[in-house]
Amino acid sequence: MTDTPIKVLICEDQELVRAGYITIFSVQPDMEVVGEAANGRAAVEAARRLRPDVIVMDIRMPILDGIEATRQLAGPGTEAPAKVLVVTTFNVDEYVYEALKAGASGFLLKDAPPAELVNGVRTIARGESLLAPAVTRTLIGTFADRLRPADPSRPAREEVVRALTPRELEVLEQIAAGLSNAEIAAKLFITAETVKTYVSRILAKLQLRDRVQAVVLAYRVGLVSGTD
Repeated sequence: MTDTPIKVLICEDQELVRAGYITIFSVQPDMEVVGEAANGRAAVEAARRLRPDVIVMDIRMPILDGIEATRQLAGPGTEAPAKVLVVTTFNVDEYVYEALKAGASGFLLKDAPPAELVNGVRTIARGESLLAPAVTRTLIGTFADRLRPADPSRPAREEVVRALTPRELEVLEQIAAGLSNAEIAAKLFITAETVKTYVSRILAKLQLRDRVQAVVLAYRVGLVSGTD
């Protein structure tokens, strides 16, 4: 833990939920809630003004929804992409899929325990991506058929297999299953630091921005599927 607290911006249109998030984060010794927003436009303005380390973003908000707000803050071509943690429910799967494409760094369900939400913010603040296993398998699996490339320059399954070592492929499959570095390390009997090295190599070799894109690619080329 560093001496500098993680600056968190809360973007949620329901006042009661927003207040709950603020309470949860404010009591953490390593976090500081620097602002709040009740709609997407206010979220974008606050993020640009306050420069938070992590933005907790609801998807369904008035004026400007969380997807477009995420795209403006973290999408392709953004000069300094923000780190956005999207909170969602299962009945808006398609919106979350769009948020993934818009540049979100991670997803959690709205009914996640406070400890999981706090850990999610810390994970994203460290520069890692977060995909709850349940979200990974229901969301990415459901929309896997949409992830087939329209761009022929994107790597196909054979190219991915050729680019990675067998161990790197194993790690990629575990990332796609929504496992954290620590969970992958335990499953493959290696250290978390070794997993981190493998993840960095995978992203570099496949020219991917982060773990979210790695999950999308793994499903798109058929390394894993929503029915595994």
